[in-house]
Amino acid sequence: DNCEKCGAAYAATDLIHPRSVHSGTTPELRKAQHYFVQIETLHEFLNDWTSTPGHLQPEISNYLKGHFLSEELRDWDVSRPAPYFGFEIPDAPGNYWYVWFDAPIGYIASTRQYCDQSGESLENWWKNPASEIHHFIGKDITYFHTLFWPAMLKSAGYQLPTRVQVHGFLTINGEKMSKSRGTMVRASTYLKYLDPAALRYFYASKLSDKVDDIDLNLEEFRQKVNSDLVGKVVNLASRTAKFVDALADEYPEDQGLFEQGLAAGDEIAAAYEQREFATAMRRIMSLADRANEYLDQKEPWKVRKDPARAGELVDICTVALNLFHQIAIYLTPVLPGLAQQAGELLGTEKLAWHAAAQPLIGKKIGKFSHMMKRVDESQLEKMMLEEKEHAAAAAATAAVEKDFGDSSQSLEKEPLAETCSIDDFAKVDLRVARVVHAEQLKEAKKLLKLTVSLGGKDRRTIFAGIKAAYEPDALIGRLVVIVANLAPRKMKFGVSEGMVVCAGEGGGDLMVLSPDSGAKAGQRIG
Repeated sequence: DNCEKCGAAYAATDLIHPRSVHSGTTPELRKAQHYFVQIETLHEFLNDWTSTPGHLQPEISNYLKGHFLSEELRDWDVSRPAPYFGFEIPDAPGNYWYVWFDAPIGYIASTRQYCDQSGESLENWWKNPASEIHHFIGKDITYFHTLFWPAMLKSAGYQLPTRVQVHGFLTINGEKMSKSRGTMVRASTYLKYLDPAALRYFYASKLSDKVDDIDLNLEEFRQKVNSDLVGKVVNLASRTAKFVDALADEYPEDQGLFEQGLAAGDEIAAAYEQREFATAMRRIMSLADRANEYLDQKEPWKVRKDPARAGELVDICTVALNLFHQIAIYLTPVLPGLAQQAGELLGTEKLAWHAAAQPLIGKKIGKFSHMMKRVDESQLEKMMLEEKEHAAAAAATAAVEKDFGDSSQSLEKEPLAETCSIDDFAKVDLRVARVVHAEQLKEAKKLLKLTVSLGGKDRRTIFAGIKAAYEPDALIGRLVVIVANLAPRKMKFGVSEGMVVCAGEGGGDLMVLSPDSGAKAGQRIG
């Protein structure tokens, strides 16, 4: 049997919650046919596989041993009756594969698609003992990938995972990601404002082999990207490549920096292999620090002003660009785009790890182009504002689609006013207005100063108590509804010449009302 509302399987004797926490309705107990897999037959195999060093992190292995594997494994319910999303079971009409039964199979299916396109063999990837299969997952889907998935692969004769790496959860600015609160950034929104390489680097700088949560603190993200990638790594190329046409024919004396970088390569490679990505990033940035110290000491921007020191300038730039090349190679697993740009600048082909061992000499220098853009604070603000607006729009859509019963109990909190006549209502002149300017008032706790247009040259100044709910930039250009014939009111900050119509309970819970598309500033509402 399974719950009609949440899809969770239960036995007929189980206790059921009296009401759904989502819809408030009482669940119905229904009977349905289900299909199960007897996982217990693979208990010994799973116990051995999960205990083998290297397959899982120790804390994950111990967790499985102390919970699921400490007792007999219950049969796994791999089907759900209609209605259900996903794939219908071919020989069982009306029954669908449970999502966590068919979802991992997509790993093999995507490999099959790649093989079909590239002319390679699927068996060479998934049935070849020499191939390595690594899964990177979140901790909320651990047992699907460490018990069910290995059991499926073992039974079907496919290669078992080399490693299942479990990561913690991601928070944003210290808060749990939430659509309703606007604290979840969609990938599509992020890409409108920022380079994905910047986010990859930030994550790499935080990830270790442990099952730790990561906080995407946006200010820390901005500072780390600007300081490390722009201010340290790309800085080596941006401050030297434009000074020379080619590298020196012999590699100059460099205070031992290239050899230090070469020696660090094994440590960095080992950190990558051990999934200690944060350690690798710290080691790489220490190389960048030393290279920038060399650059600050040699000051090529001053040397270039003396024609007699042209040879010295080439030597300095040769060292700096070789150190940049070495660092770009070490960053390739995280920033392949930067590595490709470095190769194009220095006239090399695709950067391979072993290329970090040999200095580049005699190469012509290409034209330098910006490789990593700085992260601006305004980009982050706009990104988060768009997410909050999307969350508000999604909530509004959900409210419309929901049953007409209003769970907010707004009428109970604020009952309807006394009945008025049509003549009373006619006294209120509601007009469409466009916000042409909006600004903060530092000394005001609740007010924003708005300048609105009623069409033509008619402008009004309105002080609206919506500071807690809106940023000024979000209002500029927007159509709003105002009470246009409200008597002007003299305030501390000036004269308010109307009122913006809003809904909500006050404070941050305020929504400015807007007319439908097609309305124009100055039109009367009524």
